[in-house]
Amino acid sequence: MDIQQRRQQQAKAIRGFRKVHRVSGIFLFAFLFLIGLSGILLGWKKNSGGLILSKTEKGVSTKPEDWLTIDSLYKKASLYMQDSMAEKLDPTIDRLDIRPEKGIVKFTFKEHYYGLQIDAMTGKILKVERRNADIIEQIHDGSMVDKYLGIKDGWFKLLYTTVMGLGLITFTVTGFWLWYGPKRMKSSS
Repeated sequence: MDIQQRRQQQAKAIRGFRKVHRVSGIFLFAFLFLIGLSGILLGWKKNSGGLILSKTEKGVSTKPEDWLTIDSLYKKASLYMQDSMAEKLDPTIDRLDIRPEKGIVKFTFKEHYYGLQIDAMTGKILKVERRNADIIEQIHDGSMVDKYLGIKDGWFKLLYTTVMGLGLITFTVTGFWLWYGPKRMKSSS
């Protein structure tokens, strides 16, 4: 194979990479932009001055032997959600975040984006927070679609993260060849 044929093959490969890169970019632009923006926000959540992630409060005691039972703290959280919020919110717990070094328990709920920080010893509600970081995370990984469409097994999130991961890999490979291919062609001439 002579130099001219090899250059033609290299140019054809570069055109193929350019086309894959362009078509992928057209289809994935909005999603990759959304993932990038939400990723930046998640990276900054602890340094957002409480806009994205609320500051963790401090309880009276950091000794677990002084604390109320999880059951009694749960009852206080549920009662607060049902009686003290402006709107009636579902008290079904999604998870508990126990912070021994702070003496608090954080309650997050399944059906809404509010959370409570409760003093583990006194049961006092220390903070009612809007969990913006959870909203951003669900946008970032696509699980918000599963939540709003009522998809229990999370298949949309799996599909979304697979397509976005493959798209990013495709952009990386084709972008590399769009940069390296012309350099390689110049060096072989």
